Amino acid sequence: MWQAPSRPTTTEWRFQAMATTEPDITSPTEAAEGIEKIDVKAVNRKKTRQEQHASAMEYSSRVKVYPKKARGYFRNIKWMVMAATTAAYYLLPWLRWDRGPGLPNQAILMDIQDGRIFFFSLAIWPQELYLITGFLVLAALSLFLFTSIAGRVWCGYLCWQTVWTDMMVAVERFWQGDRNSRILLDKEAWTANKIYKKVMTHLSWILIAAATGGAFILYFRDAPTLALEFFRGEAPLPSYVFFLLLTGFTYLLGGIAREQVCIYMCPWPRIQGAMLDADSLLVTYRDFRGEPRGPLRKSQGWEGRGDCIDCHACVAVCPMGIDIRDGPQLECIQCALCVDACNEIMGKVHKPHSLIAYDTYRSIQSEKKGGGLQLRLVRPRTLLYAGLISVVSAFMIYALASKTVLELNVLAERNPLFVQLSDGGVRNTYTVKILNKRYEPHTFELSIEGIEGAHMSVLGEESEAKPQITVVPDDLREVRAYVTLPHDAVAKYPDEKIPFTFIVTDTADGTRTMRHTNFRKPAK
Repeated sequence: MWQAPSRPTTTEWRFQAMATTEPDITSPTEAAEGIEKIDVKAVNRKKTRQEQHASAMEYSSRVKVYPKKARGYFRNIKWMVMAATTAAYYLLPWLRWDRGPGLPNQAILMDIQDGRIFFFSLAIWPQELYLITGFLVLAALSLFLFTSIAGRVWCGYLCWQTVWTDMMVAVERFWQGDRNSRILLDKEAWTANKIYKKVMTHLSWILIAAATGGAFILYFRDAPTLALEFFRGEAPLPSYVFFLLLTGFTYLLGGIAREQVCIYMCPWPRIQGAMLDADSLLVTYRDFRGEPRGPLRKSQGWEGRGDCIDCHACVAVCPMGIDIRDGPQLECIQCALCVDACNEIMGKVHKPHSLIAYDTYRSIQSEKKGGGLQLRLVRPRTLLYAGLISVVSAFMIYALASKTVLELNVLAERNPLFVQLSDGGVRNTYTVKILNKRYEPHTFELSIEGIEGAHMSVLGEESEAKPQITVVPDDLREVRAYVTLPHDAVAKYPDEKIPFTFIVTDTADGTRTMRHTNFRKPAK
């Protein structure tokens, strides 16, 4: 077990800082022999904001962040997540799913025109939007659970802003070089070389943004058809409007604003603080091991000092422009690139990895006292979220299992409520709507029950006692039905309203659905 060194007093820290003028110290540009001390400052830190507030500088110009390329375990995870999420986003509209003739064969489609959402074999109609609500509630509760366990893992790896900003920075690095090259390029005069690199960078960003906007609109109409119409200038106007909106916002937020979106525009950093506790995993600088920090002299040993050589590698790779050594911060998205950078430095100075690591507050307090890592995944907060997820999941499973493929709606004629016939009988008129959610045509038999002596007929099929109605796949058919109660039967019912039931039966498999309504007659 690694033992924390005794922490020097403030006087000793000052003495060590003054000692950096001795002849045997490393070069001023080195944090240790052969290790560069990067000239970088954390531009988005709490202390800076407090100083601005105290000096009445509520608004100040943005200081551009030039993140250095990171290498390591967490950076590789981010590359894989970026590849998987962007590939899914761009390619899913082109995935086909056969639903039968006359129906869209796009696997994922939000069919606004016909009022349906297709997700592979699942079709959601407007009256089933509660399913969408359930899926969103499940997503929110899952986010709460993972935040309580591992902090802002969503922000660091899966958030749209993070993924596309990573992509834009990678493109910028491709054209302009790594951190130092980009800084020098921005300081240069506007030469042909600088103009070329800047134009190619922004042109690449615009192409990525256009691909993002183009992919978005393909989710709302058949992708091959819309793509062809789009380039011919024949697509609907909303397609061009939303393409331009998504393209512009992707370019602006991913290429230009970057970390400013997370710090100032996104509400999640403010909300997620309520979901963290002493057992939440956060990217943490283990100050009990790293302090007192400072450059490592050639002749200096490790006694009386911490493992941090103050090389600023963790600051240089941070896409948010913070110093993780300042402690937990609203700006930190928990991407762990500082972990990779620090581990690389620790390997060079032959010290253990994980000076910066995912750790919990409770564990840090234990390690400061010589204890071990303490990780409590099961605790009241996580049990609460997991329990809520289980409850909502159970409701969703029930809702999906009981999802009907046949629906019936009955609307009684309101004007007039009834018609009194010359023979003393009474007739009511109803609009019957039959919805066939299956992907093939079905024939249904319409009947009534619960009103003795009445008979029913359908407009156009008056001769049929139990009319059969064919409904095309995934569509609704509306018919006009007449229910007549003879004079002798009318006398049996003293009330003005007589409850009864319409029944629709699938002639192929006997599936039935019913709808209760009322028969109206004159008062006695």
